[in-house]
Amino acid sequence: MNPFNVQDPPAPLVLRKGEERRLLAGHLWIYSNEIDTGRSPLKNYEAGQPVEILSQRGQWLAHAYVNPHSLIAARVTSRRRDVPLDRSELERRIRAAAALRARFHETPSYRWIYGESDGLPGVVVDRYGDIAVVQINAAGMERRRDELVEALVAAGALKGVLLRSDSDSRALENLPHYVETAFGTVPQEIEIEEHGIPFIVPLVGGQKTGWFYDQADNRRRAHPVLGGTLVVDAFCYAGGWGVRAALSGAEKVVCIDSSDTALEYARRNAVRNGVASRISFLRANVNEALRHMAGEDAPSTIVVDPPAFVKRKKDIGAGSSAYQKLNELALGLLSDEGFLVTCSCSQHIDRDPFQRLVQRAAQRSSRTLKLLFEGGQSVDHPIHPAMPETRYLKALCLQASGRQ
Repeated sequence: MNPFNVQDPPAPLVLRKGEERRLLAGHLWIYSNEIDTGRSPLKNYEAGQPVEILSQRGQWLAHAYVNPHSLIAARVTSRRRDVPLDRSELERRIRAAAALRARFHETPSYRWIYGESDGLPGVVVDRYGDIAVVQINAAGMERRRDELVEALVAAGALKGVLLRSDSDSRALENLPHYVETAFGTVPQEIEIEEHGIPFIVPLVGGQKTGWFYDQADNRRRAHPVLGGTLVVDAFCYAGGWGVRAALSGAEKVVCIDSSDTALEYARRNAVRNGVASRISFLRANVNEALRHMAGEDAPSTIVVDPPAFVKRKKDIGAGSSAYQKLNELALGLLSDEGFLVTCSCSQHIDRDPFQRLVQRAAQRSSRTLKLLFEGGQSVDHPIHPAMPETRYLKALCLQASGRQ
């Protein structure tokens, strides 16, 4: 049942003087302090209502969704006055997103919709063949969720659609949390292939939308450094890095995670790929596990792929310290000339600051680093050039020398 079944107001949303500059430069978000609340009081709007955006001088700027309860008070849906995001345009954008992914993927397993980059603000859709897992993080698209599901089914000939409306970011839009099957039948798990490697993915009980497609290209690219004597996969989830390391020739792999469910799927994926004899699994806090590994055999490669430590700007200081400490622990364990693959999916920490904190970790660990390559999110997570917010994933592949 859709709770946002209300009458749309005709009144446009008027910006304060000069606040259209960022919008005209291509950005798609309008913040609450950019709105002339004297001419368009936010209290007069319902969450998710479609509105037109006007400049202070009355210039038409865009179609958008408004949410008076959010810091992001409006999200642009179209810059063309004659092309609002109606049902036909919704389906056209969904089909266009699928066509783009099909250029890079032989099978329909990928991030199908990546929010603003695909013209569908606040929507994330991962595709697993004929099953789609949908995450809606904006009131405007929550209001149209039934229509969204219908359009996805029509565009993808789907057999099932799961709504994973349980992300933390929904609280910022004052949206409720729930998980439900919106169409057809959705299995508890499904098998995909990532660059030819089969993985069993938990859909209903997994993290976020089930699989981290954003790291697929980085995992493949890191293949040459994953085949050492001992590889540690920290925050292993379902074994994406660890199983690939064993398949790359690693003699021994240790997968660490605090989730029993994640470790169970990592075990099953190891069995599925015939490498279970070379992988061990440890349920533990990663920092504590790395501390306890001191004095044991030095890993030839450590992969550190944690969840976001910085979810809000005010957390940058504490989150940066957490990243630095984690990398210090990893670098303190690595063998001389060993490899560190370290990642951050925190949107609020840019590439350069992340590199600097890793370098500080190296200094504190008396290690010298060589940066072999930098990676970002896979091609199915396209970046909107005017929106740095759409560029979130950082992956550094480094060699560390000078182990004490």
